[in-house]
Amino acid sequence: MSDAIRIVEVGPRDGLQNEKQAIPTEVKLRFIQGLAAAGLKEIEATSFVSAKWVPQLADAEDVWLALPKGPRYDALAPNAKGMSRALELGVDRIALFTASSETFSVRNTNRTVAESLMTFEGLISAFRVQQPNGWMRGYVSTAFECPYEGQVDPRRTVEVARRLFEMGVDEVSIGDTIGAAAPIEVKVLTKLLGEVMPLEMIAYHFHDTRGTAIANVAQALDLGIRAFDSSAAGLGGCPYAPGAGGNLASEDLVYFLERTGIPTGVDLYGLSQASLEILGLLGREPAAKCQLAQLSASETCPT
Repeated sequence: MSDAIRIVEVGPRDGLQNEKQAIPTEVKLRFIQGLAAAGLKEIEATSFVSAKWVPQLADAEDVWLALPKGPRYDALAPNAKGMSRALELGVDRIALFTASSETFSVRNTNRTVAESLMTFEGLISAFRVQQPNGWMRGYVSTAFECPYEGQVDPRRTVEVARRLFEMGVDEVSIGDTIGAAAPIEVKVLTKLLGEVMPLEMIAYHFHDTRGTAIANVAQALDLGIRAFDSSAAGLGGCPYAPGAGGNLASEDLVYFLERTGIPTGVDLYGLSQASLEILGLLGREPAAKCQLAQLSASETCPT
């Protein structure tokens, strides 16, 4: 496998979608511009979902049409209406969303896992017709533990991932939605996934609720995984997962990779600055460990 690492920045979508305070479109765009300027090459920019259920992303079309040049941009389109909206704008990198847990799937999407996968077959076909050279990702949430059902049998996660792979997605992102996984569980699941699909088609989406995200990244790296989702400033969480903390902070991931000797091409200080306007609007101080370290160093070290 290649040693090149892909960082998928999910802050503008997953990081912001659950915030109750409205964030103006122009602020979101400055956030994305800052992420792009810092060197992030793949950004999940928005989601084409119902404004009734996710009012924070009601401006999906406006955001998409004004995105700065440079990075590759993805968008979530979880149902037929969302897919239609995205395709009308020419979106050629789409993500779909399901789960390993039946209860979580029903509470999050009002569909069972089987029903969501059945829906995906039609969505993937429609996407391939209109975007034959497009790229599609399938998210599998609650891959390790569900806030309602408890620990998830890894074979359930593997089965959902296998179905997505057979439907023709280009990548499956495995989500530790409530940040419960430990490295040994990542090892077990990765080995099982490798039996049904190529490892280069797998990404991991870790949350840092219990402080294990970087340890899980290290384990996945050792096993050959080369794609990881993260969110600037650790923004995000799951509204349907009580107590779930934020995503793995992009700043922490970049620092870990660079310190390990894996180049990312990302300016860590620029990345640490990118979310400050958003945090100020939300009334929060920076909390991601490496973001705090970078900002503190810039204030105390002579230029």
